[in-house]
Amino acid sequence: MQALAGITKHTGGYAATDELLTLCHIEDADEVLSVGCGIGVGPAYIARKHGCHVVGVDISEKMIEWSRRRAREQRVEDKTEFHVADVTNLPFEANRFDVVYTESVLIFVEDKARAIGECVRVTRPGGYVGLNEAFWTKRPPAELAAQAKAAVGPCMETWETWQALWEASGLQDRAIRHHQMDARAEIKGRIRWISWRWLLRAWGRLLPLYVTNRAVRQSVKDVFDAPLGAFDYAAYALFVGRRP
Repeated sequence: MQALAGITKHTGGYAATDELLTLCHIEDADEVLSVGCGIGVGPAYIARKHGCHVVGVDISEKMIEWSRRRAREQRVEDKTEFHVADVTNLPFEANRFDVVYTESVLIFVEDKARAIGECVRVTRPGGYVGLNEAFWTKRPPAELAAQAKAAVGPCMETWETWQALWEASGLQDRAIRHHQMDARAEIKGRIRWISWRWLLRAWGRLLPLYVTNRAVRQSVKDVFDAPLGAFDYAAYALFVGRRP
């Protein structure tokens, strides 16, 4: 549904991205890999603000189309490139990128250890890997978890699982920053992240799909049925480490 409409999910908005990139020493980076780039907000933002060459990958071909469109609109085509790829099997040589980052992506990936390993593999020695991912601070009631599954992420894990994954990553100088989720802040941050202009066009695309496509109607229903009470059990964290 998101790919058809041209929208994407992202926890923490620009503030989280800026914090993550600062921890990854973006000022020293020449080439950056954005894993799960969605509609291309992150790559265009980094290319424009930091002047890096940014490679974006996403498993959805439609998302890659949106990313290229966004790069054109923001006039950073010369600093960006986009490819269809799976985080568990990245099509790049080892030791290539100065920074590899992903935001709100691995909660949709079952084999998180393999995904993290691939991000580490394509990072050059001395480079940084950064994640921005949501987690359950405590297990929600079964009914609440089932309702939140479609909107929050089908493979969302507890903090203990994420901590174990990060400790097993092989990265050095590991840092973790926790942030509690707030429903209102997340909604405002997501609108700013996508931009009102882009969001209005996305809703214009979504309305006819809602009428004609049963799967889209179900996706919209899942999102709006997700209870705000789920935020009482959820947080997100920024994970950063340096490749030895």
